Amino acid sequence: MNEQQEQAKKVKKNKKSKPITIKANKKGRHYSGWLNFFRVLIIPFFYLLKPFKYYGNKKPPEGACIFVCNHYNMLDPVYMAATTWECIHFIAKRSISDAFFVGTVARSVKIIPVNRDGNDVRALLDCFKCLKNGEKIGIFPEGTRNKTGADMLPFKHGASVMSIRTKTPIVPMMIYQKPRWFRKAHILMGDPIEFTEYYDKKLTDEDFIEADEKLRNIMLKMREDHKDFLENKNKKGGK
Repeated sequence: MNEQQEQAKKVKKNKKSKPITIKANKKGRHYSGWLNFFRVLIIPFFYLLKPFKYYGNKKPPEGACIFVCNHYNMLDPVYMAATTWECIHFIAKRSISDAFFVGTVARSVKIIPVNRDGNDVRALLDCFKCLKNGEKIGIFPEGTRNKTGADMLPFKHGASVMSIRTKTPIVPMMIYQKPRWFRKAHILMGDPIEFTEYYDKKLTDEDFIEADEKLRNIMLKMREDHKDFLENKNKKGGK
């Protein structure tokens, strides 16, 4: 009986929940009033404490896309949010949306909560809905903050699945080094990636793992290229 009551409560809660997608305006753009409020409130203050500069393809594509970035700090979503005024549905662990105060804020900006192990069909379906509606997704495929000395942690399943199933471009981003207080962080933005070689095919888990690894290698190459750029710049400056 208790189990039936619990299921009934979940059904009732789902009926009351607001749709995850956002209706487009006349120009076909999807804006979140709450997210833009927090952009105006937080980004200038954040920039004073942790300044940052974009390198590479600084303008994300119009319409649906998937921002993919490495992860050091809980405020890393700011780097994605500052690239556009459109809504970005950030994928975050479910415990954030369930928290008392932070959860209210997270739900207001339309985050997509996911189970910690990343195996969440409901979250994946919500992502599909948003992308097919022409909206943007933000994901940190490492699944947790990188507190190691590794360049990047192994990817969890998801980014390539969303991109291939919805035929949506991925915007790769790299935080060059762990951001420090009052020191300018270098945020690298690559050209949009489309895994067209996988479209309209019957794919296995191994195929998606392969696509994720391709994405990971592209992002690591972005870091190496930027390292070379800075070294050459320093050499020229020293002459």
